[in-house]
Amino acid sequence: MHVHERNPKRTLITILLFALVIVFGWITMKKPRFKYALTPQQTVDMVIGHKGCFHPYELAKVLNDKSGEVVLIDIRNNFDFARGHIPGSINITAVKLLEKDNIKQMDQWKKSGVKVVFYHDDQLQANGAWMLFRQIGYENTFVLLGGYNYYASHKDNLQKTEKTCLKGIAKYDFAEVAKKSGTVANETSTKTTKKVKVRRKKKEKAASGGC
Repeated sequence: MHVHERNPKRTLITILLFALVIVFGWITMKKPRFKYALTPQQTVDMVIGHKGCFHPYELAKVLNDKSGEVVLIDIRNNFDFARGHIPGSINITAVKLLEKDNIKQMDQWKKSGVKVVFYHDDQLQANGAWMLFRQIGYENTFVLLGGYNYYASHKDNLQKTEKTCLKGIAKYDFAEVAKKSGTVANETSTKTTKKVKVRRKKKEKAASGGC
């Protein structure tokens, strides 16, 4: 005879307690704060295709327009922000972007149709924050092409950056280096090389006679 057959009440109580634990855990279980609207691959495709990017030449209009349709978020640390930033931008460091107060503000901007543009020293450092907010459904977020460094180098003439911000600046002129290498190779090949005479030793005759 099994134990539960001898103590049916105890078995019933155990089952009820187990069910209560499950129900209590289900009720008190915290729901995830965010739901992902895009997959990681979709956000990577956006980066590759430069979709959701904010061009430096567009800043010229933003800096002169005080309507609030575009908000610039500087996600660098407070020290770098104090040293220099784009006029009118708000400093919210990357580690604080997901705090409740900031998310509440982001929700308000989203409902109002305000464009939120993230920027760091360069675009690569701002891509993470921008991709995250795109993934969790903030379609009004953008990333500044070139970042603050590019803006600082072209702030006096932003209108002319429309066709140059995606090209970048090469550290070395590889075409010129290749050209010089080709010239050296051609000069080397045209030089006459002296023929080297190989002198072979004459074979000595074998000694006559046997052992």
